[in-house]
Amino acid sequence: MPEILYGKTLDELKEWVKELGMPGFTAGQIADWLYKKDIHSIDEMSNLSKKNRELLASKATFGLIPYTTVQESTDGTKKYLFPAGNHKFIEAAMIPDKDRKTLCVSTQVGCKMGCLFCMTGKQGFQGNLSAGEILNQMRSIPEGPEISNIVYMGMGEPLDNLEAVMKSLEILTADWGYGWSPKRITVSTIGIVPAMKQFLERSDAHLAVSLHSPFDEERKKLMPVQQVYPLKEVLSEIRSWDFGRQRRVSFEYIVFSGLNDTPAHVKELARILDGIRCRINLIRFHAIPDTPLPSSNDQSVLTMKEALNKKNILTTIRKSRGEDIYAACGLLSTKELVKRENSDF
Repeated sequence: MPEILYGKTLDELKEWVKELGMPGFTAGQIADWLYKKDIHSIDEMSNLSKKNRELLASKATFGLIPYTTVQESTDGTKKYLFPAGNHKFIEAAMIPDKDRKTLCVSTQVGCKMGCLFCMTGKQGFQGNLSAGEILNQMRSIPEGPEISNIVYMGMGEPLDNLEAVMKSLEILTADWGYGWSPKRITVSTIGIVPAMKQFLERSDAHLAVSLHSPFDEERKKLMPVQQVYPLKEVLSEIRSWDFGRQRRVSFEYIVFSGLNDTPAHVKELARILDGIRCRINLIRFHAIPDTPLPSSNDQSVLTMKEALNKKNILTTIRKSRGEDIYAACGLLSTKELVKRENSDF
């Protein structure tokens, strides 16, 4: 199997070119071509000698993966489907908003966390993505150069694939890589405490925590991870970090009508988040197959937002985007997987 260059860090490239007997500075040249230039093949790395290009081409491949299909919503959101090896698929959502283009990337094929409200979890866990496969979702779409923000909120639990996620963040933010400010990046988690601690130590990107209920037993029914890493432990870890103006922590809260949007929930959220400089993003729930959870409506979400703001918790409503193409729930690749398996792909 040839080495895949795209997704390697500068240190990995240095080690690899050393093994091939190339000059050490070649690693920096390769990184420049991988992450700063719009090329697609080793042969285009014109400042490498022909001999070294031929040697590279005999041992490695550039490693970009074209998307298979794209769907566009009536609101401009685009959902890209990518192959992820062995007849599996992932998806990325590009969300335009005025002068911003946000890309929601996946980190795993499926997910093992089993959250009751998530369609991706119903697909089951089928594997981790590499750093290159994560970044490829930006590199291989037409809007790639225009992407202003990346959120790790697609398929999978990012911190269940910690090392690949951290490597992708290094490439995104390093001077030899894409040179992004970490303020343009948000990583989501359901609250895997040891991995979350490592992420906070090793990166300055924003953190988003899936909360969905402030009550332990209720959250346990929605999110099995509550049994292993209770919300109390998650919040305790967050409190030990200084989230100043340069770094943000937010809490994602899907609203289920009549279930987790009551005055009691507002009161408890204000209690458990007291002293944490944060915001809550409320998300209206859209029903998915085989889930008993009640759909929310705009009024119930708005009422909850106003109640939380009165408690001095900065609360916003995340606008639903791409509903008509299932851009928020991981359903597309599940359908594609089933469709292709049934057709003996």
